[in-house]
Formats: sequence, C-alpha cells, structure tokens
Amino acid sequence: MQYAQNFLFVLRFLGTNYHGWQIQENALSIQEVFQNALFKVIKHRTDVKGCSRTDSGVHANSYCASARININIEPRNLVLAMNTFLPYDIKVIKCIKVEDSFHARYSCRAKEYIYKLYNCRVMDPFMVGRSLHFWYNLDIRLMNILAKCFIGNHDFSSFCSLDRRETKKMDRNVFGFDIYKLENIVYFKIKADGFLYNMVRIIVGTILEANYRKTTIEGINKIIKSKNRQLAGPTVPACGLYLNRIFYDRFII
Repeated sequence: MQYAQNFLFVLRFLGTNYHGWQIQENALSIQEVFQNALFKVIKHRTDVKGCSRTDSGVHANSYCASARININIEPRNLVLAMNTFLPYDIKVIKCIKVEDSFHARYSCRAKEYIYKLYNCRVMDPFMVGRSLHFWYNLDIRLMNILAKCFIGNHDFSSFCSLDRRETKKMDRNVFGFDIYKLENIVYFKIKADGFLYNMVRIIVGTILEANYRKTTIEGINKIIKSKNRQLAGPTVPACGLYLNRIFYDRFII
C-alpha cells in the first residue's frame, strides 16, 4: 500500500434531503453519501473527518472534510472523480493536499454561519427550503444594535438546546455579527470560535422576537447573563442556516 496522503475536501451541499453531516444509524447523512462516493474512487475505506456537525436540513456554502488516501491522484482529478458519484445536491468544489497533522475539525480556528430570511409577503418559490419566509416588518438598524451584544466571550447557555453532545463548557467567543438586507433577503452573519447545538438558530429567533417587542440592549444582556434557555426566543427552522466559511491558520475556506 502506498503512503497515505492527507487531503482536504471542500464541499457545498443542500441539506434538505439529509439528516445532517454525521452518519446516522437509521437515516441518510451527507457523510455517508460522501464516504460511499470516495470509496468508489479510491477503492479502500478511510476515516473521513468533518469540520462540524450540521443538523437535518442545514446547508453549506463551504464544508471541510479531511481524509487520508492511499492512491496517487492529483487533487483536480479527485474533484472530478468524486463529483461523478455524488448526487446533485452534494458537490466537491475544491480539493488540496494538506499536512499530515491537519484535521478538518481540530485544526479549525473559527466558523462563520449565515441565516437567510426571505422578507417579502409573497415567497419566492426558488427560496423554499433555502430560507425562512418571514414577511413582517424588520428594523434592521435595531437588530444590528442588538446583535453587537453577542460579540465577545460569553456563556451561551441561554442559546443552546441541550442534548448529549453538549459538555459543561458553554462559553464561546463571537468575533463578529452583522445583519443586512439585499433586495428581499435578510442575512444574519455570525462568526465565532465554535457554536453550541442550535446556537445560531436560537440567537436569530431571539433577535426576531426582540424586533417586534422593541427589546433594549439591557434586555438582550439580561438574557445572556441569565443562562436560561426559557428567556431566549424560539429556535428558527433549519432551512435558512448555512455553514458559510471555515477559518484555519493558513487559509480560509
């Protein structure tokens, strides 16, 4: 067997038809589809490491996975070969050779998510399943002011759906959070060193609720400091959430 080379795959996918990235016992996942396609190309099983868990229905503009491969193949040819066996809603858009020590998850320094709202009375059929239809008036200026409350290192217990994946360490460092509107689409863009389960979706739900309640900065800070999930807003649907960029020491995907 040849020396195993470590490859980084950059994927783009629509998560509508899948139960997240991670392999499930009784449901189809993106990782399962990706690993099966990779096996058809390289003819041996290998451990594929993903940069992040994603939930059912969540999409990715950029998702990173790493794997060791025991065949001699150029990255560009690997991209073409993989896409031959992948379905229309999962594609490899880039592949590069990386250091042996590189790990798609543990080498990651930050992640950026985008949540999309379609803010119009009539829903665009091309945005169904790819955004949340939210037709109420939005005060983008107020929402941006409230978004800045989340920047910095905080305990985000108020913005997490607890399950067995979570540990006692609930603090995360949010580096940036911007909300803007382009035509009928409102974007919530948030970057952090990591995210808790449903954290982005709960934060978005909290800000949307704060929009019509005209919540103050003090109100948002109170929710953050309370560490009480019951005080935060609802968890918005997964259809509007996209893993947007992954930040590593030497490059951004």
